[in-house]
Amino acid sequence: MAGFANPFARGDDGGLFDDYDEFVPDTIPQPGPFLAGLSVLTGDDHLAFHRLTRELFEERGVYDMTFNYNLARLNLDTRHSDAGYRYARERLDAAAFVDAAGESSEADDSHRLDDSFPAGDLSVLRAEFTPTTPFCPQCHTLAIGSFRAWNGLADRHEYDLVRVRAHPMHHKSESINEELAAMEAAYLETGDASVRVEAGDAAGGDGAAPGDAAMDGMYDQPTDRPQDVDAPF
Repeated sequence: MAGFANPFARGDDGGLFDDYDEFVPDTIPQPGPFLAGLSVLTGDDHLAFHRLTRELFEERGVYDMTFNYNLARLNLDTRHSDAGYRYARERLDAAAFVDAAGESSEADDSHRLDDSFPAGDLSVLRAEFTPTTPFCPQCHTLAIGSFRAWNGLADRHEYDLVRVRAHPMHHKSESINEELAAMEAAYLETGDASVRVEAGDAAGGDGAAPGDAAMDGMYDQPTDRPQDVDAPF
């Protein structure tokens, strides 16, 4: 993915980045509450999925536009040792999950698992995103873009569903995570990772994080290069 000149970027890495083949616990975020009690990926398991993540994010244009690099590289940036993604495995009864999501709306029988998903428990990966600051303006955009990249290219990995959440250190994490939860349920019902959450579908919210109204049209941008303040997906 072609980048553009960033006045804040350095001319070379200067040893500031770990390698995609190195698991360095001191320069990646600690697992947060979304991963609590689960089997958190470490070592080779973490590295293998994160290398794949780099490929998927590159293909879908999931870029941190502040630093002008693929979001997967944030895990390697030693200047931001508490930022990036951590992952954990879980098993999920998808039918029960969809039913539970439907309970918050009008009672009907329209909430059911899409036929493209297997019956029984699904193989699920949880991904928790910790941004660089509590007020990161891209947190909503990057979390949604990550969800769409992982689930829109699900044939490239072993998981039926990748669930994404923003770490609660971000000041808008609650509304962001409500939208992500609604997107999960919609994805399991439709099999479409590009599904948009309509106003009111996210519990207690309007389907978007506050302050993101100006970005409503960004998903209509082409994905071959960055064109706006946030990365298109």
